[in-house]
Amino acid sequence: MKIVLFLARNISTTVVAAACDAVAGYPQRLVQRIGHPVMWVGHLIGGLDRRLNRDTDCDRVRYRNGFVAMSVIATLPCAAVALAQVLASRRLPPPVAIIAGGLLASSLSAQRSLWEHVRAVSIAARQGLPQARVAVSHIVGRDPAQLDEAAVMRAAVETLAENFSDGVVAPLLWMSLGGPAGAVFYKSVNTADSMIGHRTPRHECFGFAAARLDDLVNLPASRLSAAWILLAAMTMPDMDARAAWRIVRRDAGHHRSPNAGWPEAAMAGALGVRLSGPRSYNGVVSHEPWVGDGRADLTPRDLDRALALYRRACMVQGGVLVALSVMLRRAWRAHRTS
Repeated sequence: MKIVLFLARNISTTVVAAACDAVAGYPQRLVQRIGHPVMWVGHLIGGLDRRLNRDTDCDRVRYRNGFVAMSVIATLPCAAVALAQVLASRRLPPPVAIIAGGLLASSLSAQRSLWEHVRAVSIAARQGLPQARVAVSHIVGRDPAQLDEAAVMRAAVETLAENFSDGVVAPLLWMSLGGPAGAVFYKSVNTADSMIGHRTPRHECFGFAAARLDDLVNLPASRLSAAWILLAAMTMPDMDARAAWRIVRRDAGHHRSPNAGWPEAAMAGALGVRLSGPRSYNGVVSHEPWVGDGRADLTPRDLDRALALYRRACMVQGGVLVALSVMLRRAWRAHRTS
């Protein structure tokens, strides 16, 4: 039953982290003074990239060094936090350790910052298309100058759905399983993928391990994120949960990403819109399949509806975490008294 207590404490820590992130996020003053945990991991990744990914190395050596780099990236930050976690659990009362761990680990979730960045696109769109293009350029990699209003709104909704999975659900899932150390493991892998997991001449070989590992660790969260969106849609009168389920089953597997298609399909179906489709990256058009079978001409109102669905999905996730924490603690107490 020790595993039950371990999970109960981890999930309680996750509830604290999610609540702190939703209320306050990561203060900008802290970013300016000490940086952000992702930035610290980024320095490690950048150093390994410079030292182990040399232009003079052949592809075989770059593949091998990429796996070596990912071994360090996935274990070193996680081990450091796990050690601190063990020391805190031995020296602090359990409630204090849970609250302290949740406060610190709240920086690893992007619930509030994702809301703020996508909401900024909605606000800018009401001021004009040029302002909307500038706002969306901060959260997507495609060419903003090529986007009309509908394309800007689609890009924002897609980013909201995809980052709900890998920026909110995934870190909280790994935190529930392994405490703050589990979340650090996930964020380290995810950051490595964003920095070196690209199919470019420099990182095609070296970043292979990062890209594949990121796909693997995001797999359960992508399915969970679709489930949270489906459950959230069931509680909102202007959302279509049945269509969301139908689009997930039909289109999730056709997406260019093995994971992003799940939350995007769920959101497209619930909103009654089409997402993904052809887009331009650095002047190169990528002919992606459409996700959903509704309207493709999204408006700022559709983005507002997506933000409302996102907030409700976060609430659903929070409710499930609280319920699991209570159930596990009751099971632990029942075992102790039996």
